Amino acid sequence: MDKFLYTSTIDAEPIHRYRKGGYHPVFLGDVLNDGRYKILHKLGWGGYSTVWAAQDRIEEAYVAVKISVSEIKHDRELQVMKQSASTHPSPNIVHMLDDFTVQGPNGTHQCLVFEILGPNIPDAGIRLSGKMAKTIAKQALVGLDALHQHKIGHGDFHTRNLAFTMPCMNHLSETEFINMLGQPEIGEVKRNDGKAFDAGIPKYIVMPAEHEAYSRSSIKIVDFGESFLHTAPQTLHTPMSVRAPEIIFQDLLDHRVDLWSMGCLLFTGQPPFDSFMVTPPILVGQMLETASDALPERWQDKWKAMDDGSAEGTGLQEWLEEVYFDGRDKDLTKEDIVQLGRIVARLLYFEPSSRASARDILDEPWLE
Repeated sequence: MDKFLYTSTIDAEPIHRYRKGGYHPVFLGDVLNDGRYKILHKLGWGGYSTVWAAQDRIEEAYVAVKISVSEIKHDRELQVMKQSASTHPSPNIVHMLDDFTVQGPNGTHQCLVFEILGPNIPDAGIRLSGKMAKTIAKQALVGLDALHQHKIGHGDFHTRNLAFTMPCMNHLSETEFINMLGQPEIGEVKRNDGKAFDAGIPKYIVMPAEHEAYSRSSIKIVDFGESFLHTAPQTLHTPMSVRAPEIIFQDLLDHRVDLWSMGCLLFTGQPPFDSFMVTPPILVGQMLETASDALPERWQDKWKAMDDGSAEGTGLQEWLEEVYFDGRDKDLTKEDIVQLGRIVARLLYFEPSSRASARDILDEPWLE
């Protein structure tokens, strides 16, 4: 389908993805799973799903319903969430409440029901103070530790998958709940050649809610679409700037890929590596300046083949001080940043077995 054939007055998910194998068309007021979940607002969208705020009419609660594209079954995510729920649920991992499928014009879509959460860290649009960032980092480590204790890897660990929690809203009426999220903004969909709509194209799309009714000091790990139990897939699609080196060098993967990503994000939320127009040679060159060990011998030949001499990196401590002391409310000392650098260095090892575990980092007195 021509991606410019359909347009809307709002900028949300790409309309051409409403096709066989793609998104399921959802409308406000729809009821799913035999009338249990009533759609009230949109919470967000990604390349493989849309996420909706809904009312659970059985439990009389507000929930988030993630509806996947039909060409991809989120079996790994479903398996991991069930495994996580069967153990002691972590306070810093999103809780899955239910799962079902829905049949539509674009195929059969897997639906996962979660507790409702606020925006992720970047979408919240707030600059974290040093102490708040430390609190959030500790909670992220608690969540990772709970996963890693059961050899579960998240596989896509970055700040867009850390969402702020929301207070319980089940006491609100439907009208009060919608008013709290803000009245949904609807954009009519138009077909630019004037012909009839293809099957599966929605008549309108909905702008995701923007609201401030969330806790700014409490987060949970979300989006387990890349997660895995015990055995990792051959590759992962973690954003390049927080991607573990073993992914780049196509080595065996396990849950310790998350530890490298955590080292990139710990405290600042901003990786020490370029995120714009970065290529593997540039990234590895920067890693060589930052990592706590030398590049393993088994990766040397691949590195020689990809090295184009374009990479320039900054030492870890220099980078941390530059990021922290440039414009941030300075509620931490120089000694704090030295301690932070020492902790981050424990995670940024090329060799996965050399990385400190999440539990090791949680035992650091500096995080107390």
